[in-house]
Amino acid sequence: MPEFRRAAVSEIDPLTLYRILWLRVSVFVVEQKAAYPEVDGRDIEPGAELLWREEAGAVVATLRILRDDAAMRIGRVATAESARGRGYAAELMRAAIARCRERSPGLPIALDAQTQLEHWYGRFGFLRSGGPYEEDGIPHIPMTLEVQPQ
Repeated sequence: MPEFRRAAVSEIDPLTLYRILWLRVSVFVVEQKAAYPEVDGRDIEPGAELLWREEAGAVVATLRILRDDAAMRIGRVATAESARGRGYAAELMRAAIARCRERSPGLPIALDAQTQLEHWYGRFGFLRSGGPYEEDGIPHIPMTLEVQPQ
């Protein structure tokens, strides 16, 4: 069983990068009917990393890590419909949290959760950190995982 993979966009094979972006567009733009620029330029920011899991040559789950001014940020968490319920997104979240802590142990980790996923992200220690808002017609809430005490 393959483990997750992690790399900056510049280090990813073009076919794999295509599969990652295809999965994100399939989930966020097509399935959720949110017409927005999925390829937003943040994937190529300094320090940005993509994490993904492959199964039989297909990318079945992915997310990205970004470095904001005051926090690390996890986003674009997506799982192929055919791979849901297998724990792949949870596996990637645990790996992403560990990677954020490794890279910037003194910074909190932020994310913008679709409201219906608040409890799912809460399993990893994320807490609501602001009021609800809508993005591309989908209700969201900001959530933060605070810095672990040393």
